[in-house]
Amino acid sequence: MANAKQVERPLSPHLQIYRWQLPMITSILTRVTGHALIFGGLMVYWWLFCAAVSDEYFQIANAVATSWFGDIVLTGSLWAVWYHYLAGLRHLVFDAGHGLDVPTATKLGWGLIIGSVVLTVITILVVQ
Repeated sequence: MANAKQVERPLSPHLQIYRWQLPMITSILTRVTGHALIFGGLMVYWWLFCAAVSDEYFQIANAVATSWFGDIVLTGSLWAVWYHYLAGLRHLVFDAGHGLDVPTATKLGWGLIIGSVVLTVITILVVQ
């Protein structure tokens, strides 16, 4: 046993042949959007806090929130809300035992991505 021959092989051979799949990407993106919503929530909280404190602070917060940076953060947060909501509905379907086969999970993934973009655009058009 002391003279056992060591075989040279990669540590993780599956990483050389593994392909990313849409259900996996959408699952990871669900976690990412859940964490990213914190930034949009903090921005809205800061805006509301400044409105309650004083007019000078509110002017600064409002300038940031209505700038190009604020538009990107709030639009991204809106998309993340819709994406996270639809992903929650998809997981309810998965928890019920439906849609667990790869073709259906892929279709649900595309529906999740397309649906979140469409709902974001509709929300922006309705609000403006």
